[in-house]
Amino acid sequence: MEALWAFVVIGGPIILGAVLLWASTHNRMSRKQKKESDAAARRVRREAAEENRRD
Repeated sequence: MEALWAFVVIGGPIILGAVLLWASTHNRMSRKQKKESDAAARRVRREAAEENRRD
């Protein structure tokens, strides 16, 4: 039972850190994706502003 707790206390944070590191490195957008996302955000804001002006 003590070996299990040792694994949980020592291995748990190591595994959690490895998973967080992996997730942060694989959650990146390419330049093309970033440009497309920014363009879509500008379009949505422009449409919302136009709609607010009509009201």
